[in-house]
This record gives sequence, C-alpha cells and structure tokens, in this order.
Amino acid sequence: MPKGYPRPWPRWPAGLTNVLDPTITIRRPRPEDAAAIMATMGDRAVLSGLLQVPYPTEAMWRKRIEEMPVGSTTGELFVVAELNGVVVGNAGVHPLPHVRRRHAAGIGMAVAKHAQGQGVGTALMAAIVDWADNWAQLLRLELTVYTDNPGAIALYRKFGFVDEGVHRAFALRDGVYVDALAMARLHPNPPRLG
Repeated sequence: MPKGYPRPWPRWPAGLTNVLDPTITIRRPRPEDAAAIMATMGDRAVLSGLLQVPYPTEAMWRKRIEEMPVGSTTGELFVVAELNGVVVGNAGVHPLPHVRRRHAAGIGMAVAKHAQGQGVGTALMAAIVDWADNWAQLLRLELTVYTDNPGAIALYRKFGFVDEGVHRAFALRDGVYVDALAMARLHPNPPRLG
C-alpha cells in the first residue's frame, strides 16, 4: 500500500472479538476444536482451495494443536474463528526458517463452506495481518492461491497483497494440475525508532 494511504481495515485488538462483527471471535485453538478444524479441512468444497490432502483426522489436528509453539519466543500463529460460538475457520502465520528470510512468513487459511461470505475470512485476515505488522516483526507476508479462487484472491487484495506471478501446474488437485498465483504483502508502515 502506498505511503500516506489509510489502512483499509480497522486495527485488530489482539485476542478480542471482531470489532466489525460481534458474532465472530478470533482466538487460539483448544484441543477440543480439533473436530471442527478437521471437518472444515476435510470438506471437499474447502479442500479444493487448499494445499492439504484428503482424509484429515481429528487425532492429527488435536496433536498439531497440542504441539503448536506459543508464547513470546515464536513468530508462529495459528488461530480459529468462531461464528456464533462455533469454530468455522482457521488461519496461520508461518515464519520462514532461513536466516536471510526471517523478515518473511507464509500464511494459510480455511473457512467452512457454510460460513463463507459472512466476514469470517476478513476477520481472520485482520487478525493475522495485525499479528504480523504489530507483534511478530514481519516485513513480508506471502501466499499462494489457486488461480480459480476469485473470492480468496479478492480477500487478499483487500488486505494489500499484490500478484507476484503465476506458478504453472503448481499442485495436483483431484487428478488435475492447477495453477497458483503467488501473492505477497509488505508491511505498509514498518516500525521505526521512536
């Protein structure tokens, strides 16, 4: 986003209910959320937009949640979205391990099919962008999104992501190689000395 332009989304109060929609809450996952996460990630309508594999298990997600790094020593973030008290989405920020890329992180997200178009993706993006910009010292967020997913592409552009190129035959999805758009976002106002 060019310097001097106002941020197109409100500042996200970390850990608080979505200021745009009080029916959406963003929080860290609990082990008992594993079944809901598995249901979202295993739904073919959602899976077709992800770089995940079919047949996730509740045990797999429970283990991932329990072993997830948390606290002040990690830039990793994984959150879930509740809509009216039900977990319907998740998103993650995954810092890159290479020493020369510590300023960058990949992101991923998924929203249950029945909850799409209700502001859940926007709430998740607002939370992870706030985490990256204001808490995790990240300059660059990057992602890949299938080129046939215009809703996700529009959401990412709304948060300042720009197209960087197309990966041809990026991934095998349901027996067909599909292209993916590489997108990235640079911190619009990197921290400076006070």
